Amino acid sequence: MMKMWIALVVVAFAATASAQDCSCETMKWATCEGPPCKCIVLVGAGEKQTLDCKALVPKCYLMKVEMYRARKGQDTRTGGKPVESAFVDNDGIYDPDCEADGKFRAKQCNNTKECWCVNSAGVRRTDKGDENLKCEKLVETNWVRLQLTHKPVTTPVNVNNLKPAIVEAIYTRYNKFNKDMVKDVEYDPKARMIVVDVKKPKGERTTDLTNMAYYMEKDVKVLPLFKSPNKFEPMVDGQKLEMENILVYYVDEEPPTFTMKNLSGGIIAVIVVVVLAVVAGLLVLFFARRRELQKYSKAQPREMEAM
Repeated sequence: MMKMWIALVVVAFAATASAQDCSCETMKWATCEGPPCKCIVLVGAGEKQTLDCKALVPKCYLMKVEMYRARKGQDTRTGGKPVESAFVDNDGIYDPDCEADGKFRAKQCNNTKECWCVNSAGVRRTDKGDENLKCEKLVETNWVRLQLTHKPVTTPVNVNNLKPAIVEAIYTRYNKFNKDMVKDVEYDPKARMIVVDVKKPKGERTTDLTNMAYYMEKDVKVLPLFKSPNKFEPMVDGQKLEMENILVYYVDEEPPTFTMKNLSGGIIAVIVVVVLAVVAGLLVLFFARRRELQKYSKAQPREMEAM
């Protein structure tokens, strides 16, 4: 009898421990149950998405979760280029179409008849068109620039120790992110600005830079997506750097294909004025030259008559 009670206590203890371990550290809105432990998150009305909580949740799923929570009135997010082809996510959040593996579909329409092509970060990289728009493939983002601003500190930041601190913080917080991909870290102490370049070789498809960047963006701008309330706060010489702002630039393996249609009315007006000014200047030069030629042609016969 005693052995039976001991066995029951052991089983109950094991079940309790298993239930406590069944959680999703990479997604605070997930619901988990088991054994075996299984975690899901709602991405629509009655629409469940199974998660791999040992990895960062794909950005496409995260955006769908945010859109669903926003529609339900639940909490969600709020609102220097490395190269000329780099761009930021100016369109904001939308309800994306995702592939089975969590990647964005190359063509997005957001449940409307207006469509556009996106990169692997889900950011629009073409003009918007109708449902006949062709997006041949999902273009990969292979370079992310993180422009961070930290809050005032009590002692000056040691620049020599800044990069190792940033690299270690990214590795530790974002699921053991590949340290070798953090290429450059620059610092402007007056502006309290840190610029971090994260790159991967073209053609590499194992690492997703955009997931890491999105988690960091939420860490800084709003609240962490992780179950833990901790944020991205690198430690430099025992001093914690608290971030207050972030801007993310995306550079793709292929340049975006925006046209004049994306320029604002003000910019287009300026371009038109400049073009008209150049045309007017050319016309003035043309007519001035023409008058000089006419004077020369009249003066030449008179000189001949005098001779």
